[in-house]
Parts: sequence; structure tokens; C-alpha cells
Amino acid sequence: MNSALGSLPLGPLVSFYGDDFTGSSAAMEAFAWQGIKTVLFLDVPSEERLAEFPEYRCIGIAGIARSKSPSWMDTNLPAIFERLAQTGAPVVQYKVCSTFDSSPQTGSIGKAADIGAERFPGRIPMLVGDLGMGRMQVFGHLFAQADGDYYRLDRHPTMANHPATPMREADLTRHLALQTSLPITNINFLQLKRGDTEEIIRRQSPDTSQIYAIDLLDEETLRAAGQVIWTMGKGQKFVIGSQGVQAALAAYWRSEGLLTDPSVEPRVRGVNRIAVVSGSVSPMTAAQIEHATSHGFEAIRLDLSQLSDPHAWDAELDRAVTRSRAALSEGRDPLVFTARGPDDPAVSQLKDKFQHDSKSAETVNDLLGSSLGKVLDRVISETGLNRVVLSGGDTSSHAALRLKIDALTSFAKLAPGGPLCLAHSAESSRNGIEIAMKGGQVGAVDYFVAARDGQ
Repeated sequence: MNSALGSLPLGPLVSFYGDDFTGSSAAMEAFAWQGIKTVLFLDVPSEERLAEFPEYRCIGIAGIARSKSPSWMDTNLPAIFERLAQTGAPVVQYKVCSTFDSSPQTGSIGKAADIGAERFPGRIPMLVGDLGMGRMQVFGHLFAQADGDYYRLDRHPTMANHPATPMREADLTRHLALQTSLPITNINFLQLKRGDTEEIIRRQSPDTSQIYAIDLLDEETLRAAGQVIWTMGKGQKFVIGSQGVQAALAAYWRSEGLLTDPSVEPRVRGVNRIAVVSGSVSPMTAAQIEHATSHGFEAIRLDLSQLSDPHAWDAELDRAVTRSRAALSEGRDPLVFTARGPDDPAVSQLKDKFQHDSKSAETVNDLLGSSLGKVLDRVISETGLNRVVLSGGDTSSHAALRLKIDALTSFAKLAPGGPLCLAHSAESSRNGIEIAMKGGQVGAVDYFVAARDGQ
């Protein structure tokens, strides 16, 4: 890893809070492969715990805000932002998904911006695109790749039909304006290529917090976006964005000669046994489940019809653990899942079940995620597994909290946005476990198989 960063400041360069766990690991990965040591904590670390990672230049905290309400954010985010500020990092980032999952009611990025602007008043750069994940922003409109094609986000086969936060508007300035009253300005790719950004920023009032949504189209605009983020304003700054923020900063620093060549990351080695839990309804995850079941995995469905009955649900989880143990003993790898894609009848049945119920989507996400975590925690304890996979952005966040680990570092590449990580824990039985966390759309069709067999 790179130990000297030229004239860059000493100590942490970026501290971030990720609004879900899988996206947080993607941000960690984006810096790690550039030779910038990054640690991701699964909760706000104490000063003593943070001191155990003295050489790390990026400090992340994985969170669950993407599935939470604005009132939850009001209660929790101020203290988290304060803790990030205490690291002394020049850039404090609210890390969001590269598909901008959010609404005024759930995972409101606008509410996070409001809270961040109170703690860090001033200009707020926002970079959502990420070239590595196939996310591009053009004149403020976000495009995302699916099956090799690019779609405007409000026409994307997954995001337009997301069960919690369906995307109805691809123009991020319009989408975000429904969540915050802060002014929002787009810095488009033509302005980035002409180098006009300093003049654009200068024309805005320095006394008003304002969000600058930055386009991203290619390597040239990536480097220019990194320059905007790094040079905008003075002192500690608040930034909103995906792992594209890390990629852009690294590209700019490298262009300025501040980073040396990164070390080569280790490749994934194969293991004999693995377990996967999935709460994703993405079509890509459905294809990955299908592929895995034809390559030695045993698909174990959780019966969501039992969700509203605590006793029946506990019995359902017991059944999943028992079947997982049996599969492992018979040479198969358990894959515990809640649905096979958005068209799975379980998805519509769950929506219908809670449509007129007091249980909100937030509560259901919490319950499903924590349930998958309980299953995986028991399987690890009872079988001694050393490698596991969590699939699904919202549910994985809650599942990871059940695994008795408190930090992750990137270990090897599996797919852009879905690295294999090394777990850190005070419990010796969990310290050193290898964990991959991926969002629903992340990875090729063989992701689960590659996580087991290596590359």
C-alpha cells in the first residue's frame, strides 16, 4: 500500500457515513485499490478503537439511513457527523448509493443534506455517478447500466420499480428538490471539460449553503470532478456522493502526482464452503441465485407469509438454519433468500399484506435484514464457516449488525462495488472472517459462485 501521499495533509483525508452497508464497502473498495488505506466501521467507533487503525487515510462508518425516516435522521445523524468531523479529515462525506435511492419519506438525501449544512455550512459538492459501476450523469440526469445497456434512471428496469424508493425522475436536481429547500446547481460535463467550474462557483453567494450536482461522463470529467470536490471552499467540507467521490479524488490526486502506483490487490482464492443470505429483489440477484443453484448451491426460501406471526417466523428461521447445516454437511452451499426478483409473487404478497398494516416498509426492512443476519450468525457459529456473502443493500445493512463484527477492510476484488472484506472483531471466532457485501444490482451472474470458487 502507498505510505507517502506527497503534499496531501497528514492523517485521514476523507471520513464518511454510508447510508447502507453494501454501498459503504464500495466506497472503501474505491480507495483501497488506489493504495489509500481505508477502514469501515459498522458503528460509530470509540477513540480507542479508532486508534487501533493509525495509518488509515479514510475512515468510514457503515449505516442504515437509506431505509430510515427523516425523523430518524434528525435523531441520529448530527452526532455521527460530529464524530466524522473529529477525525480531522478535510472531506466529510455522506455516502449515498450510485442509483440515488431516496424519497422524502425514506432515506431522504435531502434531509441528510440539511443536517450536514448545519454542521458544515458552505458549498456542498455532490457526485453520484461512478464509472466503475456504469453510472453516468449528463446535464444533471443520472443513467445506470443494466445487462450491458444504459437507461435513464426513471426508466431503469430495477430502479424505476424499486420496492422502497422507486425512481420517478432522472434529473437529480428535481428529485433532490423534493427532499430539501437548499438551492441546487448542476455543473455539467461541458463546463467541467472547459474548466469553467471555478467561475461558476464564484458567481454563487458564499453565504448560502448550496448543493452542486456534478456531471460524470468519462475519465476527464472524473478527474475534473475530483478537483472541484478537493478545491471547493476552505477548511473541512461536507460532500454528498457515491463511491464516485473516492474515485474522483484519487484520479485528481494521481494527476497531480500526489499518489504513487497502487499495490496489486490479492485475487480471491477458493474455499470449500460458503453461505449466502439475500434480501434483494433485483433481477440481477435473481439471475445470480439461479446460476448458483445450478453450481452447487442449495436455495432456501424464507416464507414471508409467516412474517407477521413472531412464533411462526422464529420457527421459519430455525428451519432455514437447520436446512443450511444439512446442506453444508452434504457438500452443498446454503443460499437463504427472500425473493427471486421483482416479479416473485412473494414481493407483491408482502406489499399487499402490510399495505393497511401499522408495520411500515422501514419496519419490514429492519425485520427481514435482522432475520437474515440471525440466520447467518447461527450458521457461522454452528458450522465454523470462514466466508459468507450478504446480498441486498437495505437488508444487508441490518443483517451485518448481527454478526458480532465491528469493522471491515477490503481484502480482494470480486466485482466493482462488491469486494471481499476482512472482518475485525473483539471476538476471536469472528476476527478474520471473510465477508462480501453486495447491492442487488452488483456483480455478474456468477458472483456467488466466484465468491466460493475464486477467480
